[in-house]
Amino acid sequence: MEKCYGSTLHIAMYPWFGFGHITPFLHLSNKLAEKGHTISFIIPPITKSKVEHLNRFPNLITFYPITFPHVEGLPSGAETTHDVPSSIKDLINIAMDKTQNQIEFLLRKLKPHFILYDFAYWVPNLARPLGIKSMHYSVVNPAATAHSVSPAALHNLRESKITETDLMKPLPGYPDPSIHLHFHEARALRMYLSVKPSSNSGVVHLFDRLYMSLAECDVIGIKGCREIDGMFVDFLEKDFKKPILLSGPLIPDPPSEPLEKKWVNYLSQFNPNSVIYCCFGSEVTLSKSQFQELLLGLELSGLPFLAVLRTPSGADSIEEALPDGFQERIGGRGVVYGGWIQQPQILNHPSIGLFVTHCGWGSLLEVLGAKSKCELVLIPMIGDQIYNARTFGNTLKAGIEVEKSEEEGLFTKESVVEAIKTLMEQDNDVGKEVRTNLAKLRQLILRHNFESSYVEDFINKLKTLLG
Repeated sequence: MEKCYGSTLHIAMYPWFGFGHITPFLHLSNKLAEKGHTISFIIPPITKSKVEHLNRFPNLITFYPITFPHVEGLPSGAETTHDVPSSIKDLINIAMDKTQNQIEFLLRKLKPHFILYDFAYWVPNLARPLGIKSMHYSVVNPAATAHSVSPAALHNLRESKITETDLMKPLPGYPDPSIHLHFHEARALRMYLSVKPSSNSGVVHLFDRLYMSLAECDVIGIKGCREIDGMFVDFLEKDFKKPILLSGPLIPDPPSEPLEKKWVNYLSQFNPNSVIYCCFGSEVTLSKSQFQELLLGLELSGLPFLAVLRTPSGADSIEEALPDGFQERIGGRGVVYGGWIQQPQILNHPSIGLFVTHCGWGSLLEVLGAKSKCELVLIPMIGDQIYNARTFGNTLKAGIEVEKSEEEGLFTKESVVEAIKTLMEQDNDVGKEVRTNLAKLRQLILRHNFESSYVEDFINKLKTLLG
């Protein structure tokens, strides 16, 4: 491996096979390449063709396609979590684990100074003998990591007699007691913890995978900043007993491609900050009844809306799943769309006033950089989305979470419209506080040199680790 004498770094990237991980790894790659550093980005071949347009520095960022391993049960051509139903996502992890020989070959050939990865917990054992430093680079909210996969958390969660009531209480020593689980969330976590993969399945439990990945690496990196994540970073640094480097939140640059004309035409007929944009990401599938409650809540708001949702379970199409008489009542003030959409461009359109979101961490951070200055209604569905919603809703008080039933975790059209009206009615005191807090957070994140100073510090600390 080449020495780094205060000049440029060579960094290999190997993110988990999910677009919510690949995209932020690419954003970081662009930030590092912008400073003159060389990136070798390891990725499955079909996926490469879907993201290479995001490469802003092709002279410094090189994609290295790997052969995607055959795994029994994976459909032909499937390479990412987006390509498969949630019931077989573990097969994507098994495929990734089968790439170890390819990764070792590339590390020997490329000789980078560092390799950044997240779910491939075995990377440090390949890199260490080659003199390559390994970094677990987390694109997940550190509040979720601290709650679920820190040493303290896993010791607590693995207690054999742990109950839902226990899981609803804050973890001992957890830095923010306002982030807690509701009963239905605690029950889902307990059920997930009780699942023990068979020894011959090749499946490694997600929490074990993440814990080993964090425990074995030389250094931990986090897509975040002290202003939002500081207390959790301190907690994790102490618990894992290793340094944590922050890259900054990596707010995406304003999109260069224009918004598709049909959406420009639709949105431009409405007043500034008046349209609700509702999107639950590319992997969340609602039940038909929750899909209908959500749309009826949007209808009750009386505001124009654009809802981008997958066809719900129990239905063959979006049209079939719509509530009775919905389209006739809505007319031209609402669109329900089941395809892919240019979310960055939508969030930057001046007509957008509110974002109803499933609380993917990337989407929440994306809102901070959006020109529309839209407000946040939070409807988390699973996993780290819950901690993301509590961070923005409880800790930062910069969004409103939709109320759900404690037992079943279901929202209603009334709870959806109540959250919307809290934020959109100008004289609502709670809404005023939340709007003010989100505006202050935006101002902080977007101030001059905020992100570049984090990236510079990230790079300088990487160089220091090389000695």
